[in-house]
Amino acid sequence: MAPDQDCMQCGRCCEKWGWDQKGVIEDILPWIEANRHDILQFVAITLVNGRRCNGGEIRIDDLPNVLRINYWIAPDGSVLHHCPFYRKAEDGKVYCNIHETKPRVCIGFTPWKEGIRDYALNCPACRNTAP
Repeated sequence: MAPDQDCMQCGRCCEKWGWDQKGVIEDILPWIEANRHDILQFVAITLVNGRRCNGGEIRIDDLPNVLRINYWIAPDGSVLHHCPFYRKAEDGKVYCNIHETKPRVCIGFTPWKEGIRDYALNCPACRNTAP
């Protein structure tokens, strides 16, 4: 990101795009290895045999059979319309409660990309330019 595009932590990205995202095995593997059930409980997994399970139920041996991973799903299986790790602080900034291990879809989010240009125009850090 160019210096004039530093994230201002306004939270607009997380509010608009921080839920109903597709996941990847590379994200959930360290969560499984570290027993991060606090994260995995909000992940839905579909296996190639059609079985659906909560991320907390998945084991490393199951990973070759993963067909689809979805973020963020409530433990009861209902779709969340917000990121469960989004936190607005008293300083007015938004913080990620799993920042040190957040998924790639969040790390790689770039609102100035053409596919989401309508959103980038509302991002205070973007200034309507590409990095």
